[in-house]
Amino acid sequence: MAKRSKSSGRWLDEHHNDEFVLRARAEGWRSRAVYKLEEIARAERLFKPGMVAVDLGAAPGSWSQYLARYLKGTGEVFALDILPMEGVHGVTFVEGDFREEVVYQQLVDLLAGRPVDLVLSDMAPNMSGVDAVDQPRAMYLAELALEFAAKTVKPGGAFLSKVFQGAGFESYVKAARVHFTSVRLKKPKASRPRSPEVYLLATGRRAV
Repeated sequence: MAKRSKSSGRWLDEHHNDEFVLRARAEGWRSRAVYKLEEIARAERLFKPGMVAVDLGAAPGSWSQYLARYLKGTGEVFALDILPMEGVHGVTFVEGDFREEVVYQQLVDLLAGRPVDLVLSDMAPNMSGVDAVDQPRAMYLAELALEFAAKTVKPGGAFLSKVFQGAGFESYVKAARVHFTSVRLKKPKASRPRSPEVYLLATGRRAV
């Protein structure tokens, strides 16, 4: 059996002892990522009863879980991921690659013209550890999510997306400001300090 590298071993040790991992297990959430959404959503009052929301990069499903529990059947949640996801009551799930037009269109068709209140994106590529490869891939997914939000979010609606700081980051923030009146960056407590990830919160979708 191949030995674990020191870095992977350290990550596993940190993961198993992580306060948010332990909390998620105890509270029945599918991943620690739920606490990133919870912190931002509560501080910014992102959710409201009856809202229509889209969760991109949803698997394993903690964000969809959180949304569905909040809405209690009063709204609609549509989730998408390239990976399979165990069903969440009250959530319509699409399995497929968001980069593919047929999958993108499948999600659009399911929305059937509904005005979307909020688009969430926690999408990220499989990381190789090579920044020159990983950053462009991550930015491409973030750009697709922003493009989708710009087309589907109703005037006044919001967009929350994971973004990795690096090449293309500043241009991405500027692009978000074209479509939304307020764009801010958030670093929730559950986001590991050494990670270059931040969350871009764009509110006040401009009327076309």
